[in-house]
Amino acid sequence: MSVTAFPPVLLGTSTKMYFTHERTLAWCRSVAEIARRHPATAGGSAGLFVVPGYLSVAAALGALDGAAMVGAQDLATEDFGPFTGEVSGAQLAELGCSLVEVGHAERRRLFGEDDAVVRAKTAAALRNGLVPLVCVGEAHRLEPAAAAQECIRQLDDALASAGASGLSGRVIAAYEPQWAIGAPQPADPDYIRAVCAPLRDHVRALPGREGSAVIYGGSAGPGLLTQIADSADGLFLGRFAHDPAAVEAILDEVAALVGTGGTGTIKDSGGAHV
Repeated sequence: MSVTAFPPVLLGTSTKMYFTHERTLAWCRSVAEIARRHPATAGGSAGLFVVPGYLSVAAALGALDGAAMVGAQDLATEDFGPFTGEVSGAQLAELGCSLVEVGHAERRRLFGEDDAVVRAKTAAALRNGLVPLVCVGEAHRLEPAAAAQECIRQLDDALASAGASGLSGRVIAAYEPQWAIGAPQPADPDYIRAVCAPLRDHVRALPGREGSAVIYGGSAGPGLLTQIADSADGLFLGRFAHDPAAVEAILDEVAALVGTGGTGTIKDSGGAHV
């Protein structure tokens, strides 16, 4: 099957429960304006995505109008049925979502989601044509090789039910070392590179997952992409990106990387455009 490619760099953020509906729309309008005029996005070097709160998904799709991909922060394990308060992958796909976050450390810690739930939700995403944004990462700092193996284990486990059911499709693995989420500083760039490189090699070799990507989250901010661009396909930005001007600053960094071709030269992710 022929696939086109994700932009070489993916930049995204989750608004979690920080934004009101009106603030979400204001953010989307500002980012849409930036994306349409910025050379990194207009020229195809970078692609943006946002995962807003459920109540704002439909309006965000309208406000962004194709300038960025829109996803959801979670989904149900089932597509339809008597599941009060749940939102299904079928409903998200019908709205026009491109992706959905699965297995974030907060969902595991605060709501008791275990590996079985993550497997079921990953399968539900792929079953409905959504790209699962699967969050992986070690709970405590390890040697990089051990951290990479733990991330690979988590990703393979998340995809196990989908694979057994013959569900193909792309995945975005978001590497977020749990000990770095919300920390004042991200993990050391050399550590990130040493984990992301083997994880990305593994992801690219997964059968039926052509076009997949690996991005880094965990207190990611300006300057980090330049240091890890040879090992990761982008960034899953935290609260830093809740200011649209910060998104533009990261796009400036992408443009500089493309223009200079230095040690952080961005390479084609070998993935697929949404």
